[in-house]
Amino acid sequence: MKKKSILITAPSGAGKTTLVKKLLIDFPHLEFSISAATREPRDHEKNGVDYHFITEKEFRRKIEENNFLEWEEVYEGSLYGTPNSELDRIYRLGKIPIFDIDIMGAMSVKKLLCTDVLSIFIAAPSLQVLEERLRNRHTETEEKIQTRLNKAISEMKFANFFDKKIVNDDLEIAYAKLKKIVIHYLEG
Repeated sequence: MKKKSILITAPSGAGKTTLVKKLLIDFPHLEFSISAATREPRDHEKNGVDYHFITEKEFRRKIEENNFLEWEEVYEGSLYGTPNSELDRIYRLGKIPIFDIDIMGAMSVKKLLCTDVLSIFIAAPSLQVLEERLRNRHTETEEKIQTRLNKAISEMKFANFFDKKIVNDDLEIAYAKLKKIVIHYLEG
């Protein structure tokens, strides 16, 4: 039997991380796959919990050593990747990995994993709502907000490459849909 995994992806600001955190509370047999990132942590983020925050030099060394299942330069100078060691850690625990990663990384994981993968695309109801969410974070410069919005426009074109799509207009409704999809997958 193939090992299962769950992949959640979305443009920045669509709410994927919030939804993933809710799943982790309700499904203790899921384990968060901690990505590596070269960007600075946000105020609420913890190294080794939300991301493995590393330098660009260390990240590039790990690329050369084939230490990533997938990696992307998501924004100029900001590298993100899924360490192979994360999958090993999660499967050793006897749990199911849940990935919270960007669109291109998600497409790579879908192709590369020799597992049974459920892939879910989270979309904001509109670009305007996405922009409001990014601004309400109070963590990004105007330039970074515009970069994320421009990227989101192109990322929305990939929604149909994933098994399911959920529009996160209302968090509780979106979560109820997500939870139902995950239960169906895990029981299948």
